[in-house]
Parts: sequence; C-alpha cells; structure tokens
Amino acid sequence: MPVFYNPLMIEGEMMNCFFCHSELDIDGNVNRKDTCPHCGRDLRCCKQCKFYDPNAYNECREVSAERIVDKERANFCDYFAIRGSKGGTTTRVKDAKKALEALFKKK
Repeated sequence: MPVFYNPLMIEGEMMNCFFCHSELDIDGNVNRKDTCPHCGRDLRCCKQCKFYDPNAYNECREVSAERIVDKERANFCDYFAIRGSKGGTTTRVKDAKKALEALFKKK
C-alpha cells in the first residue's frame, strides 16, 4: 500500500508560540483543537502559520487560501503549516514534487 505525503504531518519540528514565545516541540499532526501547553492559545491558527504576513493581502502569503477574519482562532485552512517548518523556505510546489518522488521512487 502506498504511503501518501501529508503536509500537516510534522516529525519533530520546533517552533515558538506566536503568543507567549515558548519553544514547542511538535510531533505528529497539528489538529484544530491543539493548544499551546504554556499559554493555552490555539496552535492551528493563522498567526502560528508560516504563511502569515501582516503586510500581505488578507495577511497571508498563500494567494490561494480563503480569507479568514480572526487570525488568532483555530481554523480549517488547507494551507496551514507551522511557523518554522522545513526552515520556512519550502513551498507547496516543492512539497508536492517531494511527495511524487517519494511515491514513485525505485525500491
């Protein structure tokens, strides 16, 4: 059975909470109900996402993302990626190429 790439599946990524600046070690999925163990704020919200940019249109660098009004509350955005994941430089195109290479690699 093939293994599919899930961009929300994080393996041992580190990030700092946007709100309390505490360092967090993220293992596994970041779900909508996950909160920071230090301050209790939502982890899956716009301000915790690597695409959040207060100077960008709709405060998001991902142009295909739907507009979300409350940037501090949990949401269902399909483009969510924790801040600091993959060094902050990997784009969705590179992620998709990596997933395809992993799917069709020779054994």
